[in-house]
Amino acid sequence: MKEWDLRKLRILRALHDSGTVTAAAGALRMTPSAVSQQLTMLSKQIGAPVVEAHGRGVRLTGAAHVLLRHAEVVFAQLERAGAELDGYARGDAGLVRIGTIATAISRLVVPAAELLRRSAPAITVSVREVEAAAVFEELAAGEVDVAVSLAVDAPTARDPRFVVSPLLTDPLDIALPIGHPLASAPGLRLAALAEERWIFGSSGPWRTLTLAACADAGFVPEQAHAAADWPAIFSLVAAGMGIALVPQMASVGGWRREVAVRPLDADRPVRRIVAAVRGGTDEGALLRRVLGALRQAAELDPFVKLN
Repeated sequence: MKEWDLRKLRILRALHDSGTVTAAAGALRMTPSAVSQQLTMLSKQIGAPVVEAHGRGVRLTGAAHVLLRHAEVVFAQLERAGAELDGYARGDAGLVRIGTIATAISRLVVPAAELLRRSAPAITVSVREVEAAAVFEELAAGEVDVAVSLAVDAPTARDPRFVVSPLLTDPLDIALPIGHPLASAPGLRLAALAEERWIFGSSGPWRTLTLAACADAGFVPEQAHAAADWPAIFSLVAAGMGIALVPQMASVGGWRREVAVRPLDADRPVRRIVAAVRGGTDEGALLRRVLGALRQAAELDPFVKLN
């Protein structure tokens, strides 16, 4: 493959536009001899002359016109690349890959993407659903640019690989079967549910959060079923097979008609959602803009509380 010198191609284009070597040299702030020398070198590179004598001057050869036609495509693409890079530097354009837990997609990431689409349509957001702990591994490996996940799984502040920012606090409610004796009880406390059959994951952050909330209430929950998928958990609760702690970010929508979702205001169990980027990348304008959109989406969410 030939190695192309853009400077020589620009000289060829200047000659085409201006008509004479002298005029091309003036436009490029070069001497006529330097222009002629570069054109001679270009002819040797392609194996055919790019100029030929014409009267008292020169004109482009057929080979030069072929080369120039392709060069114009290259120049146009480079202009587009320059404009895109300028937008990237300003935070107005570029691709950002967001790895996120499922419950944050519809309530946080999608609203942030919509905000960006209105304010900076040249920014492309690619969303990837990842398990809560695994998303930070993917961030470290460069698979995603931003991680949105649970604080309980987040790296510590001393980990130099990451910069972690709080986004919001998501209150935890209790999901009970419709008709449960406590479904309409005022001031419901977790301690009143100590004898119930519980549904939570066999491992992972939701098991940790459930056990911690129940421990704060003074009991160890009896695990009747192990499930981590929210539709599966709500389905089990709706069938009267147990109860579960559920984040407000997961409990809005159609499932509220199938189960009784009660707040636990007196106990106030919560989970915290954070955003993380690789150390150093937080200084880039593009990621700053995306993180700002995520924070704005968190502020606009009516069902959660800001950190």
